[in-house]
Amino acid sequence: MTAPSPPPGKVGRPARIDRTAIAEAVLDLGLDGISMKAVADHLGVSVAGLYHHVHNRRELLVLAAEHSLSRLPAPEDTGQHWDEWLREWARHVYASYVEEPEILVQFMSGALKWESMVDAVDSVIKVLGRAGFEPADALAAFNTVAQSAMGAAVQEIRQRGTASEGRSIPAELHRMVAARRAGELTGLRALLELPPIRYGANFEDHLTTVLVGIAARRGEDWAPVLERATVVVEDTAGTPGPRSDSLAV
Repeated sequence: MTAPSPPPGKVGRPARIDRTAIAEAVLDLGLDGISMKAVADHLGVSVAGLYHHVHNRRELLVLAAEHSLSRLPAPEDTGQHWDEWLREWARHVYASYVEEPEILVQFMSGALKWESMVDAVDSVIKVLGRAGFEPADALAAFNTVAQSAMGAAVQEIRQRGTASEGRSIPAELHRMVAARRAGELTGLRALLELPPIRYGANFEDHLTTVLVGIAARRGEDWAPVLERATVVVEDTAGTPGPRSDSLAV
């Protein structure tokens, strides 16, 4: 009779892992509900072996978030106008947070180190420097569009959470207005009486406002920035993004 095969991960020398492999394992599994045991099993090591590299679940999340941000692909510098390059960067930031909300949580908590973004910052200074930005102004411009992307990501994550519960922000507002007396919440009543076409600007619109503002503060002609943005919105009309019923409430 043939002896049963040993369980996977127990044959030969123990699996060799490092912090990069651990981060990738967490991202493979998904950050939501991750555990030390799940990561250890995924890597084929013992939980005790995993503890040699990370101390707890929080460190797993921070490690994965830093790795995810560090591998964000910088937009290719093809000589495009600075606003086009920054727009593409903002899209990367937005998508990374929407796809993995836990990365946003770790960023907001201050747990992520600057090392995870150092290459991105270097690229920003170089590319915007070509357009005449001083290093400090380049970093300020990047931070501004990144904050816009972060705010849009938060709104989209909230929208998805609401939708998963079978609710929508407009429906909630209608419910709350209906529960109040006729003379109250008159501003919201006026808004809700409008045709339900669109309650708020989407991510691309907000980003355009930011980029136009940066151009204006630099003393540039901002009209071309707006024209390029119009083309972008038309080209990306069918792509996923914040829902048109979003309201910053």
